[in-house]
Amino acid sequence: MTAKKILLTLLLLPCIFGYSQKVELSPSSEISVITCGPGNEMYSIFGHSAIRVYDATQGFDVVYNYGTFDFTTPNFTLKFARGKLDYTLSRQNFPYFLLNYEEENRWVKSQKLDLSLEQRQALFSILETNYLPQNRDYKYDFFYNNCATKIWDVLKKAFGKALVFEENYLNERYTHRELIRQNVPINTWLGFGIDLALGSVIDHTATPKEHMFLPAYTMEEIEVAKLGPKALALPVETIFKERPEEEHAIFLLSPGFWLSFFFVFVLALTYLDFKNNTRRRWLDFSLFLGTGVIGLVIIFLWFFTDHSATAGNLNLIWAFPLNFFMAFVVARKRGPNWVAKYALFSMVLILVCAVLWLSGVQIFSPLLILIGLALLVRYLFLFWSYQKPKLA
Repeated sequence: MTAKKILLTLLLLPCIFGYSQKVELSPSSEISVITCGPGNEMYSIFGHSAIRVYDATQGFDVVYNYGTFDFTTPNFTLKFARGKLDYTLSRQNFPYFLLNYEEENRWVKSQKLDLSLEQRQALFSILETNYLPQNRDYKYDFFYNNCATKIWDVLKKAFGKALVFEENYLNERYTHRELIRQNVPINTWLGFGIDLALGSVIDHTATPKEHMFLPAYTMEEIEVAKLGPKALALPVETIFKERPEEEHAIFLLSPGFWLSFFFVFVLALTYLDFKNNTRRRWLDFSLFLGTGVIGLVIIFLWFFTDHSATAGNLNLIWAFPLNFFMAFVVARKRGPNWVAKYALFSMVLILVCAVLWLSGVQIFSPLLILIGLALLVRYLFLFWSYQKPKLA
C-alpha cells in the first residue's frame, strides 16, 4: 500500500464507521452507477460496476460494491473451484475506491440517476439493508449473479414496474462465449482455459438482459432505460480517463507458440519412431494421461460444482476420461491387441468434435486444432504400431 493510500485511509476512517444509524439523504444528494474499465488481472479483466451515494450535506461519499470476497474464507480454493464461494456487498469511500482505479490505470465512468429525493432514499435504504451482515453475502454466478447484474436487480427492487427495461439497446446480440472473447483474446492462457472449462451452454445467443453480466452492457442499458415516462439516468460522464499505454504481447509466452511447439515435437518424435520401428512409450503415456486428466477435470466442473457455465462441455469427447487409465496400458512394452482399436476409437472422437464444431453445437478454441492434429498423428501411429509384431 502506498503512502498516499495509507493517508487517505486514515483521513476517511471516521466516514467508514459513520453509517450505523439510519441516514436521511438531503435534497442535494446524488446516486450514480459507476462503471470501471478492465484491468490486467484475471479478476478485473471484465471491468466492474458499483453504486455511488454522494451527499455533501451529510458529509459522505460511499460506493456499494457487490464484487468482493474474503480470501480468508475456510476452504477458499475448494469453494471457489466448486462455485460455492459467497461474494459480499462491501461499502467503501469513493475517493479510496477511485484511487485504486487511477493507480491501475482503468477508466471510470459515472451515470447519475435522475431520481426524486424519495426515490433516492428508497434506493439508499435498500442498499443499507443489503449491507447488513445477515444480508450482504450472495451466491456468485459469473453470468447471472455478479457485480454488474446486481445493479439492475437492486434498481428493480427499488422501483418495481416503474423501471422499464429497453430490449433494443443492442446493435447486435452475441453468445456468452463471444461476449467473453470481447474481453479475453483467444491466444492467451486465460482465453484458452476458459474455452476448455466452459461448455456448450455458453454458445447460445444471450438475451439482451443476459448481456448485462458485463459492466459495459449494464452501462449501455442504464443509458437508455426508463423510469416511468423519463430516462433513468443522465448522460455518461468520465471521472477518470486511462493513460495511453503500450501493449507488449509476447508471442513466445502465448499458448499459440507452445501448442505449435507441442505439435511439431509430437510430429517429429512420431516420425522418428516410424522410421526406426520403435515406440516411445513415455510419449504415449504422457498424451493419454494428460487428456485423461483434462477429461476428469471437465467432469468435476460439469457434475460436481455449482458453476452453470461448465455444463454440456463437449471437450469431454476428445479429452476422454478413460484415457487416464489407458495411459498405464500403453506404457507397457506390448499391451493387449485391443489398444489398436482404442487408438482408432480415439481418432474418431476427435473427428466427432470437428463435426460438432462445424455444426455450431459447441465452439472450441482454434488452438485445439494443434492439439487435435498432434493427437491424430500419434493415435494413427499407435494403431499402426500394434499391427507390427516387432517394436522396441
